[in-house]
Amino acid sequence: MTDERRIVELDKRHVWHPYTPMQKYLEHTEPLVVVRAAGSRFYDASGRSYLDANSSWWCAVLGHGHPRLVEALREQAERLCHVPLAGIAHEQAALLGAELAQAAPRGLEHVFYSDDGSTAVETALKLAVQYSAQIGRPKRRRFVALDGAFHGETLGASLLSGIEVFRRGLGGVTLDCLRVPAGPGAHDRAFAMLTELVEGYEAEIAGVVLEPMLQGAAGMRPYDAELLRTARAVTSRHGIPLIFDEVFTGYGRTGPMWASAHAGVEPDILCVAKGFTAGMLPMAATLATHEVFAAFLGDPSRAFLHGHTFCGNPLGARLAREVLAVYRDEQVLERARPKAQAIRRTFEALGAVPGVQGARCLGMVGALDLDASGYLGEGGWRVYEAALRRGAYLRPLGSTVYVAPALNIPDADLEELLAIVGESVREVLSG
Repeated sequence: MTDERRIVELDKRHVWHPYTPMQKYLEHTEPLVVVRAAGSRFYDASGRSYLDANSSWWCAVLGHGHPRLVEALREQAERLCHVPLAGIAHEQAALLGAELAQAAPRGLEHVFYSDDGSTAVETALKLAVQYSAQIGRPKRRRFVALDGAFHGETLGASLLSGIEVFRRGLGGVTLDCLRVPAGPGAHDRAFAMLTELVEGYEAEIAGVVLEPMLQGAAGMRPYDAELLRTARAVTSRHGIPLIFDEVFTGYGRTGPMWASAHAGVEPDILCVAKGFTAGMLPMAATLATHEVFAAFLGDPSRAFLHGHTFCGNPLGARLAREVLAVYRDEQVLERARPKAQAIRRTFEALGAVPGVQGARCLGMVGALDLDASGYLGEGGWRVYEAALRRGAYLRPLGSTVYVAPALNIPDADLEELLAIVGESVREVLSG
């Protein structure tokens, strides 16, 4: 038995895959067996390469194996891999806190570290509820989020989700969340309902949580920046924390470093992950203003009794610092702009192909729908199979086909990837 067959056999015997109907996987799926990755490509056991069209679930923003990140990880591993952050300070967490606060939207001075995007959001929710209680508003336990929202996998973050299929298995477990309509044609209703909900329930709302500008798991759905400005105005008026989940949209995915810059507003709490360590290690952060932080000072009973084993670990912190340095030194955001334009040109052209619905782009994201069947639709998977044969890993969101490659993907690789997307979509629609 070859190594590849042995890997698949053991995988199917023991590994429970995420977001995967396992009966179908076990009986019908022949998985791609990846043995290494470099730049914008995966390589299988036979040595064939596949372009990584979604930057490994949106986190490998600098591609795979960036030499500066590899070297930073190696150097830090030789000095200090792990130390608890409770009552201990270490250089990398301290320097990262200062550098991240400088790179973040204005006013976010305090950094709480965690493990991934879900835990960053979970931290934000707990902060918002405890903050409300400690400023004398203990009835504020509800949240406001958009229809189609996705904020992670931990229980609280999952229950914020506005994608019904993701909540289906959670039964009667609830986090009280009021929803604002989103999507095409819903803008005017969204502005009005957001204001109505916050003003009508202001005594009960602990926070408004938004993926700024672009809803990722909902199908790469952009929305108008005015909604962010509306949210900022109404939450400021009532002293309610505005929470921006920039786990996907941050680090230049939509163009500027932070998607909130499209609207010119700053949140009270910011969640970052994915691009934070460029896919090299799991690590995240939740940033807060001094006003939020100050509510936890004073009597020890006011402390934020929350944390993770690897909170602020030195390996992740060193990587996160190097990611910020690479962004500065290699002008990642500036050099991504013409790449974003190439993505836009391709998807605008595909929008004219018969059978394509709703082609759209924002920054380094291009998306289109093959039908209206949503996350459980099969159309995108036919495009996935066609693209895989051509040498691209193009994992869809059901009926939504999209690209979200590394921001520094070489121009030749991007050109090849976009050609494969076009060829694969046309093949499926013509068949």
